[in-house]
Amino acid sequence: MTKKNDPNKSLLDGFSEVDREQINHALAVIAQIPDDPEYHRPKGYEVAAILTDFHVDLKTTLAAILSDPRLGALKPRPDIAGRFGATVDSLVNDVNWLNKLSVYTPEMTHQPNQTEILRRMLLSMTHDVRAVLIKLAYRIKRLRNLAKESEEMRHFIARETLDIYSPIANRMGIHQFKWELEDLAFRYLEPQVYKSIAKSLADKRVERERCVDQFIAQLQSALSQEGMGAEVYGRPKHIYSIWKKMQRKQLGIDELYDLLAVRVIVANLTQCYTALGIVHSLWQTIPKEFDDYIANPKENGYQSLHTVIIDTDGNRIEVQIRTREMHEFAEMGVAAHWSYKEGGKHNAAIEKNIASLRKLLEEKDADETLAEGLKSELFSDRVYVLTPAGKLIDLIKGSTPLDFAYAIHTEIGHRCRGAKVNGRITPLTYVLKSGEQIEILTAKEGGPNHNWIDPNLGYLKSPHAIGRVKSWFKNQQMTQNIATGKTILDREVQRLGVKLVNLNDLTKHFKQPEKDKLLEAIGRGDITSRQLAAFFKIPELEVPTRVQQKKQTPKSAVTVAGIDHVLTSFAHCCSPVQGDDIIGYISHKKGIIVHRSNCENILQLSPEKQTQLIQVEWGSDKSYYSVPIVIHAQSAKDLLNNVTQVLAHSKIHISNASLNTHPDFSADLNLTIQIENIGQLSQILNRIGCLPNIVEVKRKQAG
Repeated sequence: MTKKNDPNKSLLDGFSEVDREQINHALAVIAQIPDDPEYHRPKGYEVAAILTDFHVDLKTTLAAILSDPRLGALKPRPDIAGRFGATVDSLVNDVNWLNKLSVYTPEMTHQPNQTEILRRMLLSMTHDVRAVLIKLAYRIKRLRNLAKESEEMRHFIARETLDIYSPIANRMGIHQFKWELEDLAFRYLEPQVYKSIAKSLADKRVERERCVDQFIAQLQSALSQEGMGAEVYGRPKHIYSIWKKMQRKQLGIDELYDLLAVRVIVANLTQCYTALGIVHSLWQTIPKEFDDYIANPKENGYQSLHTVIIDTDGNRIEVQIRTREMHEFAEMGVAAHWSYKEGGKHNAAIEKNIASLRKLLEEKDADETLAEGLKSELFSDRVYVLTPAGKLIDLIKGSTPLDFAYAIHTEIGHRCRGAKVNGRITPLTYVLKSGEQIEILTAKEGGPNHNWIDPNLGYLKSPHAIGRVKSWFKNQQMTQNIATGKTILDREVQRLGVKLVNLNDLTKHFKQPEKDKLLEAIGRGDITSRQLAAFFKIPELEVPTRVQQKKQTPKSAVTVAGIDHVLTSFAHCCSPVQGDDIIGYISHKKGIIVHRSNCENILQLSPEKQTQLIQVEWGSDKSYYSVPIVIHAQSAKDLLNNVTQVLAHSKIHISNASLNTHPDFSADLNLTIQIENIGQLSQILNRIGCLPNIVEVKRKQAG
């Protein structure tokens, strides 16, 4: 072992001989890195040393050592997975990712929602919560060395720590890290205030310790006389929390009640109130500072008795009294301080992971099952992506670029016609991953497509976005019905030869809340010509009740730039169907070849060939289209027969079929069917999906 690792022998304490050999090997790997006097960032073995106070397990210690950022300079790069195992390698990768992440900006300080989303993103994108613990140790070491860096960097790191990392430490219940992160960051952000508070505390430290020790001795004696074997100890106060309280209460440091603080842990609920009675009988109290969180727990379930007394020397001392169960409930994260200090809400996954992490820290010999249980489930139902400007957006898992567009603004969603993910054009059905940057391509005007709310086509996942699309179509239908209703009413008034001054009487007669609702009901056919004639007391004539539509000349199946009867053909790679979003490609031999807009062949066109794309639209002619589908089933038995019966009943023609069976008796049935439009396809897929043993049925993807 090289000399520079000698001070880190404490890393080996508490480990078995076999484990020590692993740690020594990891230290030997790091020892190969050349010394660099200008390198001031944390080193892996320094971070591992910080974690020794937490008695972490072997894999966490190894990952802390081997996540040294300088390791990337070694050639060849050490085979961490081969030498130390897949878990250590995964932890190292997570820590490296966390160390390189650069999403935070100082502007987020004034955007609480953005900082919260970033915290969740950090937790959700790590595969193991222990990686976050190592990252927090890296940040503490960085803060301890921060004086060696530029003033601009010191301020940035300190601000990021208070906004992102100290709340994460608090959330995980690692209060020792939280306090040090906060105090070190505050020292660089407000150096003069920090020094002033530190000096005030130092000037009176001996006096405070004497005061607390005297109070504890007197209280323990009184409790013992009552037969109560309580645990009584002083609680240290930290500079940042003192400053926060000074700001919140607009008080000077000498006016704070709880610079002196004592916690009392008793055996049961009765003893809580007995101990409180003893405290109140021996010392003068400040009534307005008494809180009974046992009778009236905080919203997150936190329970404790809080009171403030004045000792014989006039010192104010805050006393917290709780049972061991209440104390563990608070400390284990179920009633973690972050819930009520940050105003957050409960999350069972967070609480489970906090408890598991704490148990692992307390039990170095915890089995591998527990370690595997730490695989991060935090916010696993969410995905966190960025706008081109770097703003974080929180979406449900499985969201698409279209969901993202609606999350930005409803109008952006309505006019969305394409998307780029990390600079690359992707289909609107692409499933987003955390950390990706999304750019939405919009039309100047227009609205959503009916396909977007078809669950079989995968355009939208978010109920919010689906609701916005449905609302748009509902409003469109309502507007159309109002216009139709006005036309029908005007025609009926003219036909009946009556005069309609205003709609109020008509609206009231048909019990409609407003005029537009009346016109909508007429346009929808809920109010007929016969009913209108009855209102005007005129016998109904035999006339059509709807506005006659002009006969239109039938259109082609596809129109090119609004022109009918242009030579077109359908691409076999993506098999477009009426209702699909489509685009035309000008071919030199086959005229216009129609593709689905999300066809891989279209998305991968070179810039030169993109100039050959042309706008095409579906016409009104009834046509049939060949569509390939694939059906995955648990069993091949009766599969072909059941599927063909469904298709025959729906009058769907099969032009091609192949059945592939597997050793486990499952099967894949590939069919090419003839359908009229996308709506018919969706119905067929739904019906087949309801058959016995069907695992999945879907349209084959483009390309």
